[in-house]
Amino acid sequence: MNRFKRERIIPYIILTLIGMAFLLPLLWVLTAAFDPNAQQALKMPKSLTLANFQSILSDPATVKSFFIGIFLSFGQAILVVIVAGLAAYPLSRYALKYKKPFMYTVLFMTSLPITAVMVPVYQLFIFMNLQDSLIGTMLFLTASGLPYGIWMMKNFMDAVPLELEESAWVDGASVWKSLQKIVSPLMLPGICTVGIFTFTGSWGNFFVPYILIQTPEKFPASVTIFQFFGSYGMIEYGKLAAFSLLYTFPAVVLYIFSQRFMSQGFSLGGASKG
Repeated sequence: MNRFKRERIIPYIILTLIGMAFLLPLLWVLTAAFDPNAQQALKMPKSLTLANFQSILSDPATVKSFFIGIFLSFGQAILVVIVAGLAAYPLSRYALKYKKPFMYTVLFMTSLPITAVMVPVYQLFIFMNLQDSLIGTMLFLTASGLPYGIWMMKNFMDAVPLELEESAWVDGASVWKSLQKIVSPLMLPGICTVGIFTFTGSWGNFFVPYILIQTPEKFPASVTIFQFFGSYGMIEYGKLAAFSLLYTFPAVVLYIFSQRFMSQGFSLGGASKG
């Protein structure tokens, strides 16, 4: 019996330690953001203040970096959802000759590290005069997110009953109309999932904007966060924590608004029965 209890308790102890390892940094961010004398160590502030947030929000360059980050992330998410959806439709519905090798190629590209292609991409941007361009950076982020988006969209689209589209075709609907009116509403959970993962991946991407954008005024929030790491080891911990707390809001808000669609699942999938 003692051995049985140990086998049940040990996993909970390990999970508790892992949870604390993630919880302590979050507690530091919450306390340091309101601490006027924040330090690297985790401690309760003697007094609470909003001065760190006021300093962040009163800086036009910092506020601009948030809007630039939202522009890049939302633009990439929308483009990935649209292009991946159009690419996933024939892969899901048609018996293509080279579909399996193509899907294996897409799967391989999802695991390709982006650092491995940055040198040729940077040279391509210089050749096409796209360096320091927000639109060019968004297009490259979209291309890098398409393999994952296509793979996920195809799997979600496979779960949509083909009989519903066939019924619409019998009623005179075109392929585009059936995709717009039948498939897309049933794929809202998949669309939200791909959109959220794409947005969060772009929102936290530091390397690509840092390489492809040279003008500091065009840096997104993922790059400007490093302005709080000063020279000679001087770090503004309070402002860094406040910026980090504000930095999490767009992804959290997007997830909350999309949760309603994601929780629906494929509840309409039973419409093909009977």
